[in-house]
Amino acid sequence: MSELRRLRYFLAVAEERNFTRAAERLHIAQPALSRQIRQLEQELGVRLLDRTTHSVEPTDAGRLLMERGTELCEEADRLWRDVRGFAESERDALTLGYSTSTGYGTAPALLAALASAHPQLAVTTRLMPTADIVSGVTDGTLDAGLVRCPPPTPELVRTVVRLEPQGVLLPASHALAARDSVEVASLAGERLLVHPREANPGHFDAILAIFAGAGVSPQLLLRQLSFDAAHTPVARGEAVSVLGESAVDGLPGTLVWRPLHPASTIELHLLTRGRARRPAVARLLRTAAETARSEGWLRA
Repeated sequence: MSELRRLRYFLAVAEERNFTRAAERLHIAQPALSRQIRQLEQELGVRLLDRTTHSVEPTDAGRLLMERGTELCEEADRLWRDVRGFAESERDALTLGYSTSTGYGTAPALLAALASAHPQLAVTTRLMPTADIVSGVTDGTLDAGLVRCPPPTPELVRTVVRLEPQGVLLPASHALAARDSVEVASLAGERLLVHPREANPGHFDAILAIFAGAGVSPQLLLRQLSFDAAHTPVARGEAVSVLGESAVDGLPGTLVWRPLHPASTIELHLLTRGRARRPAVARLLRTAAETARSEGWLRA
C-alpha cells in the first residue's frame, strides 16, 4: 500500500504545482513529502517532476502518471467504499432516491413490498430530481435510485422495473375526453406541456418520440413548476400533457386521463452501482423483480 500512498503524494504535488501547498494539503512535513517523491522516482526509474525555485511541473512521464494515477486512486476509493459497505450492511440500512413521477404508484408499491419481505431493513427515502439521483448513486450518497429514462452512466447499472403505459391528460371539457383512448395524431395542433429538456433529457426525448412516430411535431409549453398537482395549464385549457398511468389516482375531477393509441410505454429504472453490491441493495433488486412480476409492470 506504500505505492498507493506515494502515488497520492505525487498527485497532490502535481495538482498544486508546489511542494509547500501539497504538504499542507496532505498534513505532512515538506521534507518528508520531498523524500517520498524522490523514492517514487527512484522506484520507477524516471523523473516525474521538473522542479524550479518557484514551481513544479510534471514531465511527460509525470503527466501520464497523473492521468492514469488519478483513475487508479478513484477506483481504489470506490473499492474501499464498496468493501466497507458490506460491513455497513450489518446495519440493514438502505437509502433510496426517487423522482416525483415514480412516487405516484411505483415507489410506494415497491417500498411496501420491501417492508413486507424484509421488515428488518431500515429504508430512508429522498425525493430528488433525476440528475441528483444519478449523481447520488454514482458517488455513493444513495444506494439506489428509482427514475424514468435515466442517461447511460458507465458506473451505474440500469434495471428496468416498469414499462408504464402513457396517456394524455385533458380537461374534462375537451372534445377528446369522451373517447376511451386518444390517437396521437389527433393531438396535432395541441400545445404539449413538458418539463424543460435539461430536467431529464431521456424522458423529454421519449415523449417527443411518441409524437414523432405519429408524424406530429407539437408546440411545446414548458412547465414553470417542477411539481404541480393541479396541472394548472391543462386545467385552464392551455395545453395537454402526457403522463404515465400511475398518476391517474391523484387527478382532480376537472381532468381526465386517456391512454394513447398506438399504445406507448416509458421505462422506469432502478439505478445501482456496478460490481460489488451491498446485501441490502441485492434485496431491493430481488424485491423489485418480484414486484414487477406480480404487478404486471413489464407487460408492454
